[in-house]
Amino acid sequence: MRKVLIATDKPFAKVAVDGIRRITDAAGYELVLLEKYTDKADLLKAVADVDAMIIRSDIADKDVLAAGKKLKIVVRAGAGYDNIDLAAATEHNIVAMNTPGQNSNAVAELAFGMMVLMARNNYNGSSGSELRGKKIGIHAYGNVGRYVAKIAFGFGMDVYAFDPFVKKDAIEADGVKVVTAVEDLYSTCQYVSLHIPATAQTKNSINYELLSKMPKGATLVNTARKEVICEEDLLKVFAERADFRYLSDIEPACKAEIAEKFAGKFFFTPKKIGAQTEEANINAGLAAANQIVNFFEKGDISFKVNK
Repeated sequence: MRKVLIATDKPFAKVAVDGIRRITDAAGYELVLLEKYTDKADLLKAVADVDAMIIRSDIADKDVLAAGKKLKIVVRAGAGYDNIDLAAATEHNIVAMNTPGQNSNAVAELAFGMMVLMARNNYNGSSGSELRGKKIGIHAYGNVGRYVAKIAFGFGMDVYAFDPFVKKDAIEADGVKVVTAVEDLYSTCQYVSLHIPATAQTKNSINYELLSKMPKGATLVNTARKEVICEEDLLKVFAERADFRYLSDIEPACKAEIAEKFAGKFFFTPKKIGAQTEEANINAGLAAANQIVNFFEKGDISFKVNK
């Protein structure tokens, strides 16, 4: 009997675990839970005799993957997968997958929740501004970006996007204006919503050159990864522009300096919560379980992210 491990220091909702269990039971697999663990040794022990593993923000590094002597597949229940050592997975002949699109609406809604909060001055009673009529730029038009566009149209915003990996016709079919140079996105839009992954090419790529081009009333919204921001340049823009705002679904390393010098110009969630909704929690968990079953029963590697 194949054994599937759910290893989550931040557990899935019970309804998600119950749904995953129904899927694995139907396939004739055994489901094992490791929840709220605090010691990596617990994960190393739990992964030792399982065939598959589902994780959330848990770290599947080379030690964990090496410890999984029978492990054939690890699925990150979510879109980002930088918590999996892809090279180590490939070395050990383990398929690594993510579950793209399952938490996209949750992340997009959080982006707008933060935007409205900042536009209304943290609801401090002073006169704020409206999103209607403002230009929003979507940096990377993937699953989350598409939901951001749909919500932005509901707010009456003018929507632009930059993504060299998505065909222009596909973006324009959604009513979104395409820009072909990333610099044009930032120089055009008062709001820019980031959805790029953290890769060797994108880390520190959101820099002074881009941020300084943004129009008056600039607000950068980051529900991606903190590593894509050049924090030295971010501080420089904050210092030079009283109108600049930064909203992030993860605290930057320079949070203390921003809080000390630029009060009222930022909002950071205390931990990454973009996917922290009941619906996204369930969707991602069930998708992960289905992908594991389809991998073993059908050889389906549609969502494989390692080579």
